[in-house]
Amino acid sequence: MGVLEGLKPERVFYYFEQICGIPHGSGNIGQISDYLVSFAKEHGLRYLQDEMKNVLICKEAAPGYENSAPVILQGHMDMVCEKRADVEHDFTKDGLKLHVEDGCVRAEGTTLGGDDGIAVAYALALLEDKSLPAPALECLFTVDEEIGLLGADGFDCSVLQGKTLINMDSEAEGILTVSCAGGMGAYTRLPVKREMVGGTLVEVRLHGLRGGHSGAEIHKNRGNANVLMGRFLYDLSQETGFALVTLHGGEKDNAITRECTCTFMVRDEKDAKTAEDLCRKLTEALRKEYANIDDGITFTCSVVSAAAEENALVPTSQEKVIFYLMNVPFGVRKMSGTIEGLVETSSNIGILKLGEKELLAVSSVRSSVGTAKEALSSTLRYLTEFLGGTYTVEGSYPAWEYRKESPLRDLMVRVFREQYGHEQRVEAIHAGLECGLFYDKIPGLDSVSIGPDMKNIHTSEETLDIASAERVYTYVRKVLEQMR
Repeated sequence: MGVLEGLKPERVFYYFEQICGIPHGSGNIGQISDYLVSFAKEHGLRYLQDEMKNVLICKEAAPGYENSAPVILQGHMDMVCEKRADVEHDFTKDGLKLHVEDGCVRAEGTTLGGDDGIAVAYALALLEDKSLPAPALECLFTVDEEIGLLGADGFDCSVLQGKTLINMDSEAEGILTVSCAGGMGAYTRLPVKREMVGGTLVEVRLHGLRGGHSGAEIHKNRGNANVLMGRFLYDLSQETGFALVTLHGGEKDNAITRECTCTFMVRDEKDAKTAEDLCRKLTEALRKEYANIDDGITFTCSVVSAAAEENALVPTSQEKVIFYLMNVPFGVRKMSGTIEGLVETSSNIGILKLGEKELLAVSSVRSSVGTAKEALSSTLRYLTEFLGGTYTVEGSYPAWEYRKESPLRDLMVRVFREQYGHEQRVEAIHAGLECGLFYDKIPGLDSVSIGPDMKNIHTSEETLDIASAERVYTYVRKVLEQMR
């Protein structure tokens, strides 16, 4: 018996639990892609699996809908893999451990992957439903959305017949998304040199931050552990000498970094006490600065070894690393001047890794204005090259522009009003969606994005609201039914 058995819609939650049992983190989508192919074969549906492992499954129109234009239903099959530090879980081979709590589905100590497993579950339930009154469906499941919309970027859209697309990768019921920002992954590599240093080895860990999605939650002004660790290192450099050995924070550029850890050499335990005192003072100061926003911020300091010898950064390399962290753009850079309350341009340094020979820092850059996105990228490039590093861009994708005339939007708004009894919110968002790439590839595409209520996506506290998931599924069915 499944954990989600008995939840409604039954087939949606059946498939959602099946999906959660298959490892499907970004870059590890082979099993879930093959599962979708097996589903198509089992149900006698036409399908395509491309070299990237994107999967397209097609269903013929229901009787009476033969003359209706096909509809594209789209979501991505990969999930962000985050877990609490105290949780043992191997995302490459372990399925998620689900449980139901307070009307929501959660995973135990890990991300749930409701973003975007619920879209996949919706589509599979619709594909298998022989009683569904709807036009022909083209259900497109893309790969590696969370690491740069790679699947959507590489998919050959010439195989699609539809010019109407419903993306199911949003996280708030009652909101119809009709435009989104473009973005890119900005990669900084700073060369570093090391030398053997003797003394006391100290570890400082920054934790307790809320984190979140770097698009959907960047405006909430939460702390970024990588940036705040830079502040600690600078403050420490003003109080005592030290030599940095390790530095690591974050695994995803599109997640606001929750934890960062470093180790460094000091001369003796007196200097270690200085670091400990700074941790205490900075914890207190930051909790005040981030009151009611991120007031769980905590620095902890411990002596790893009182007599150690480590290969640490030379002073010039250390200075460059600290300078970079003190000046790297983070947070909202500009609000939109045309859409009230919309973040136009932002940056998030989500990955920080100090290796033997280089520092790797990866930022997620977003903007709904192409020139602003490029200008922010130029700022990062200039900072990187000024410090003697190399700068590259990966996974750049365009903004999804607002359509003044949209028959799909009008239909979605009308059906929502009929089902819910009140008006739907029509919005543009700062987070990136694959709709931008499809809008760029398919001339005349009319698209929207919807989804059920999900909270704390990309974190171990992620939840999927069960009742909301049912209402949104009913909504999608009613929209399809009226596309005759």
